[in-house]
Parts: sequence; structure tokens; C-alpha cells
Amino acid sequence: MINYNPLWKLLIDKGISKSEFRNLCKISKQTLTEMNKNNNISLNTIDRICNILDCNIADVIEHIKG
Repeated sequence: MINYNPLWKLLIDKGISKSEFRNLCKISKQTLTEMNKNNNISLNTIDRICNILDCNIADVIEHIKG
């Protein structure tokens, strides 16, 4: 299972709200909803998030066996 807990922690550390994050990264409300539910999103979107937030993929997602 993929989860986005590292991303939510990163946003808190950077003082960015989820709404600001959505606008900054130009992701749809639906994509943000999918992320909140720990559903899969495209690697292109994850790549864009990493580039905009200047972070690595491990700062955005983590894999949990299960």
C-alpha cells in the first residue's frame, strides 16, 4: 500500500496548507481527494510535486507492505 504521510508532514514543516499545495502543484481537487484516501496517483503528478517542493520521492510517498 502507498501512503502520503511523508508529504503531509513535509507540508506541515514548510507551513503549506493542502489548499495552497493543490494550487502550487496545479493538481485537481479529485487528485487531492485520492491522495487523502491513500489511492494511487500518476507518477507524472508525483514527479511534478517533487520538482515544485524540491524534494525526493521518499519525501512524498512511502510503501507499506500489506
